[in-house]
Amino acid sequence: MAGSVQSPRARYREQTRTEIKEIALRQLAEGGTAAVALSRIAKEVGLSGPALYRYFDSRDALLTDLIRDAYADLAAAVTAAGEALATDTSPRTRMRALAAACREWAVSQPHRYLLIQGTPVPGYTAPPDTLDSARAVLSPFLRAFEGSEPSAAVAPVAAQMKAWADDDPAVAAWARGQVAAGAEGPALAGAVLAWAHLHGAVSLEVSGQFAGMGHGGDTLVTAQVDALADAFGLD
Repeated sequence: MAGSVQSPRARYREQTRTEIKEIALRQLAEGGTAAVALSRIAKEVGLSGPALYRYFDSRDALLTDLIRDAYADLAAAVTAAGEALATDTSPRTRMRALAAACREWAVSQPHRYLLIQGTPVPGYTAPPDTLDSARAVLSPFLRAFEGSEPSAAVAPVAAQMKAWADDDPAVAAWARGQVAAGAEGPALAGAVLAWAHLHGAVSLEVSGQFAGMGHGGDTLVTAQVDALADAFGLD
């Protein structure tokens, strides 16, 4: 359709924004969020400082775009891993695949993983829509725990998660869009615990904390997933 064709100016703007983000990602990989500097980016792109602000009006706006992109890519990787499985795949096997996809994405680009899951950037507040992006990553895990039967060890978490859904309409809408009514508590508990286990192990791995310890990050993540599956009575 003619309306979908970008003008030369729009194409140039999009190309420039992409180049700015690519440079920012390189800076992020080299020195973390503290290394992302608009003045250095402007110089490399060949723009003046004021001209750069026509593309991103602040460093926070640039970081927000990088965060949205990272969440979208991670969600796509996790979702693709789930969709690649047969519909009758066991929940345990499904969780293993989802966790492996999350870990593989993180270790392949640790700077992007730490941007969304690492130490909060001082003075930066992410916009509310990034919460939806984070939930998109967790949604496949939520579905994997549908029909689970929490053991006594994790039952308190399931009870709190059910109360959370009951008290927060947004959480309830998200959960009920993924699992059957009545399954919200166990599903949310499983997804949140899976996130906590994964984040702990993967963050340590991408930060180099496992160096010289003699185990593989994939082995550790699989063991954690299996322990969680046991706790929720998943096949």
